[in-house]
Amino acid sequence: MTPIDWIIVFAYFMVLVWIVWWSARQTKTTKDYFLAGRNVGWVVVGASLFASNIGSEHIVGLAGSGALNGMAQAHWELHAWIMILLAWVFVSFYYRSGVFTMPEFLERRFDARSRWVLSIVSLVAYVFTKVSVTVYAGALVFRTLLPDTFGTPDNAFWVGAIVTVVLTGVYTIFGGLRAVVYTEVLQTVLLLMGSAFITMFGLSELGGWNELRGIVGENAKQFALWRPNSDPNFPWLAVMIASPVVGIWYWCTDQYIIQRTLAARSLTDARRGAIFGGFLKVWPVFIFLVPGMIGYALHQEGLLTIPVSAEGNLMGDMVFPTMVAELLPAGLRGLVVGGLLSALMSSLASLFNSCATLFTVDIYEKLRPKASEARLIRVGRVATGVVVGFGLLWIPIMKVISENNEGLYDYLQNVQSFLAPPITAVFLLGIFFKRINGHGAFWGMVVGFVLGMLKLTLQTLVQSGVMEPTGILGGIGAFNGYYFSGVLFLISVVLVVALSYAKDADALGKLKGLTWGTLTAEEQLETRSSWGWLDVAGTVLVLGLVLCIYLYFSFWL
Repeated sequence: MTPIDWIIVFAYFMVLVWIVWWSARQTKTTKDYFLAGRNVGWVVVGASLFASNIGSEHIVGLAGSGALNGMAQAHWELHAWIMILLAWVFVSFYYRSGVFTMPEFLERRFDARSRWVLSIVSLVAYVFTKVSVTVYAGALVFRTLLPDTFGTPDNAFWVGAIVTVVLTGVYTIFGGLRAVVYTEVLQTVLLLMGSAFITMFGLSELGGWNELRGIVGENAKQFALWRPNSDPNFPWLAVMIASPVVGIWYWCTDQYIIQRTLAARSLTDARRGAIFGGFLKVWPVFIFLVPGMIGYALHQEGLLTIPVSAEGNLMGDMVFPTMVAELLPAGLRGLVVGGLLSALMSSLASLFNSCATLFTVDIYEKLRPKASEARLIRVGRVATGVVVGFGLLWIPIMKVISENNEGLYDYLQNVQSFLAPPITAVFLLGIFFKRINGHGAFWGMVVGFVLGMLKLTLQTLVQSGVMEPTGILGGIGAFNGYYFSGVLFLISVVLVVALSYAKDADALGKLKGLTWGTLTAEEQLETRSSWGWLDVAGTVLVLGLVLCIYLYFSFWL
């Protein structure tokens, strides 16, 4: 890092400070703090959706996956089509209901028990997956780019982790969601520019696109988009079953994402923001996965030295930081570091604010229904601070998990594959079928979560060598996690439907406007009047881009 790099990073932080100061002055009510006053335009909504999704674990982990697994995990990054599903199906139900959180929506659709289950599971999952993974990935960047600045690489790792978490926590605590979404517009620009430069400089060093195809084509099975069903890690059928289940949970039901659409100033802005977010979501394949493959090719050609493990395997999570350190000139390096910090801080800020919202609205306000607006804001700020603390405490454990795994992104997708199925089943069935009731939703989620955590435990024991992959339990642990995600989704659907029919149906009056079958003529007209030709054109563009990328990379090797 040269002086010009530090100046660029410093300038970024100064803009950040101004946005937080401005946001804090606008925050007076819970609606301001948790939903930015419900006054956010569609460009900001779309940029915020993208920046919240693309954290440092994406940049570091996805580039590592590209180096180790090629295009195998591109299916998760082509979920722009699921954001179209969010825009045209889910958004209207959420926005019209006027809720602050997804658990609150579940209570309106089903009952209070379902709300409690989703709130608690979401909070635990955020702290032990998203917060810890995001912080760890950002700390890796510090260790690589600033190895001697703080004495040793390990010192740089811990300084980077602690400083970024604390700074992000401070601006989230004081600025609320308004500070989060407006800083994410800046962060989206930096993120796209910085990652695009890595792709351009990497290809230039390598000798062009055809050179990349030639090098990775020598090991086409490893870098192909579609793997045979005999592949132990990414069988194509399992991937195509698991990725939509995880995608619908993440993009259409997760508080972390949906909170941005709830903050929109109108239903039109919420839908259009989701479509714009879908357009932005198309590009990670080219600016994160492709650089990973470029890093692999440069390493193979002796043009770049990627660290290897004691067993001689390429350390995938070190590919992107190494490319930044060795390929980029002064100035651009600062821009990319700013982009990496943006990714880390935007994802963390979104997580912190979502956790605070879940705790305050779904837990504290339920226990203290007469609490004042000022008290709820204070509780939200305290809850953010607590999440920051838990995230820091989990980093040493995350460090061990990552260093003994296939990489950050693989770890994250596996855990999410076991959490997502019951939630996806409950939301899909709840919106499309009015006969589904609270009894089925509650027990479907509880049993689904227990089965998912059992699978995660057994899989961890088998992969770590503690348990042999034999017998019933060992066999479950060794069973492909992506296939299991599909099986768990099917079990959850059957449970929710069967147990719903075991009890009386809910009164139609309670379901008004919350399911497809109970929309009134007035609500249908309101939905129809909220979209126009621009929304249709944007949808066609996003779906067309996804189709073109699938067609090209299906036959590129």
